[in-house]
Amino acid sequence: MKPDGGLERDLRPIEEIDPAIHAPARLMILAYLSVIDSADFTFLLNQTGLTRGNLSSHMGKLEEAGYVRVTKEFVERIPRTLYQLTALGRKAITRYKENMQQVLDELLD
Repeated sequence: MKPDGGLERDLRPIEEIDPAIHAPARLMILAYLSVIDSADFTFLLNQTGLTRGNLSSHMGKLEEAGYVRVTKEFVERIPRTLYQLTALGRKAITRYKENMQQVLDELLD
């Protein structure tokens, strides 16, 4: 500890944590999308365990942030919504990981 009682840790990367990603559900969605080319709504619904409304709401926020691309198509007359991580989304999740790693390294040193 420093003489004034504060810790000698650099936790400033916490300030750079992207709140659009930091919500657990959105982080989980982005983690799935970061390892696959694209996913449809049903796949993400099953993988995340979220409700339809909750998943839809989180996807809207990720799309609004520019992190996810949404494509709507029909497969044998059945509507299908596909989600794909954008280049901005990939950059954001990488930066998020770096910031969190810095914070954890500082706390656990």
